[in-house]
Amino acid sequence: MKAWRYIIETILTTVPATVLLSGCVLIDDELGECKQKTQNYELNYELRLVTNMTTELSTQLGLVTDVKLSTALKNHLSDIFTDYAHDVDLSFYDVDGDSARLQHDQHIMDANQHSYTLYLPMRQYMHLAVANVVKNPVVGISDDEYCHISRLATVTSNGSVPDTIDSHNTGLFTARLPMEVLGNVDQTFNVHLYMANCAAALVIDPKGLDISSLKVFTTGFATEYSICDSCYVFAAKSPIVRTHKLTTDDGDVCFVSVNFPSREPAASGAPQYRSTTRSIIETEEPFISEDDASTLWQFRAYITNSDGTITESVLSLRQPLRAGQLKIVKAFVNPDGSVRTDNPTVGVSVTLDWKQGTDFDVPL
Repeated sequence: MKAWRYIIETILTTVPATVLLSGCVLIDDELGECKQKTQNYELNYELRLVTNMTTELSTQLGLVTDVKLSTALKNHLSDIFTDYAHDVDLSFYDVDGDSARLQHDQHIMDANQHSYTLYLPMRQYMHLAVANVVKNPVVGISDDEYCHISRLATVTSNGSVPDTIDSHNTGLFTARLPMEVLGNVDQTFNVHLYMANCAAALVIDPKGLDISSLKVFTTGFATEYSICDSCYVFAAKSPIVRTHKLTTDDGDVCFVSVNFPSREPAASGAPQYRSTTRSIIETEEPFISEDDASTLWQFRAYITNSDGTITESVLSLRQPLRAGQLKIVKAFVNPDGSVRTDNPTVGVSVTLDWKQGTDFDVPL
């Protein structure tokens, strides 16, 4: 079936700015003659949300009996798949030498449109922009004093990514743009920001069974995102991600996580810690993909049975989860506590008397 494309394009910011001519320093109302020699330029920040969320909800939760759960999931993700920017972080870098940052601006926008005035000497720049990071405690901007190492990174503990991390709670957007600021013409720069994270949801039909002890996690996702080259980096041991549990008064249950994307199908010669996974900017079928030969990411479900034993169910997916994408998997609980799915593209392995191992610190 042909994938449906849902694109929201919203002008975030129109930035009137002043470009200085040779011999002038930062513009000021008292500079007189220098002020008369300035040229105007604009930076237009445009948020482009490319997502399959509406299609995935209607395809997987389109029945009348699924309306409440579909609504609950859509509301939960309203701050993720959004055309609204709370904050923007703007950096302008030298293009020579060590690519050091020359100017840094941070603004709380809380709107779809706003205007700022920036003062930049005429020269060439690499401009990087990030939106919606302030209210996301799981991810921060790291090493942004230099362009080529500036990245969004999972917040670490003692210098290493924890075994278990929380889901993101904002939709993250980034942009990069080479700029040459001239001194004798009016200029307009268009900066397009694209989504850097995604979401996965496991919908459970309990079949009348008690699943109050069921906990679900996801794993297999990137831990860093290089802003300059829009490429994701993966830790040697992927952390597990805590999900949020959504329930309705009809007894429907859904576990959802928000995270960086998974790896893409293996690229020949690519290092294990880095893959060809990149941000999604295409508008032509960006979420259609082939299966990989091995597992790319997983749901991990744990239920404590009445006899005190724990049943582990691992649902493995071989199709990538990409930036801007929502993936919903529907599953059922068996009397022995195992989780199964009728989706033929999802592999399932079950351990009936599971013991805490050394691979993951699962907080049960």
